[in-house]
Amino acid sequence: MSIPFSGTLRRSGGVVSAIGKQLKSVNLKGVKRVTVQFDPFAENVKSTREFLFLLSTPKVTQTNPKCVVKTDIVCDRQPAQIKFSLIESAQELAKAKEIRFRSSNLSTLELLQLYNKHVSTLAPPEEIATKVLTKAEKQKIAGGGGGKKAPKKK
Repeated sequence: MSIPFSGTLRRSGGVVSAIGKQLKSVNLKGVKRVTVQFDPFAENVKSTREFLFLLSTPKVTQTNPKCVVKTDIVCDRQPAQIKFSLIESAQELAKAKEIRFRSSNLSTLELLQLYNKHVSTLAPPEEIATKVLTKAEKQKIAGGGGGKKAPKKK
């Protein structure tokens, strides 16, 4: 008698693949400004700096080129924090002007998960662009043959 198999067939990819998975769904469309404030001499600042790096990657910044990412480096032993200033439509959904994360005791993965849960969901839905038809496409739809006309016989 054998014990039935339970579990996964392979091991998980670990923290790096989990960060990559969360990073794919990061969306800055609902954010006007991101302010990252930290003390570089504090103990728990590494995850905040990594989150700042991940927010400034080209793939993430292309989601909203108008979003400003600002870094405030302070030397007053304050805990690290990340502040997201929202656009007007996102403010109405969240009923708040900004969202703050106290990031000193959070890992990079937890910061990404919290961002996707609380901020990325506030992004306005994408508008479907109408396709502009060319003259030839309009004639095909209307049933016109298009092209040159045959010469008339006399």
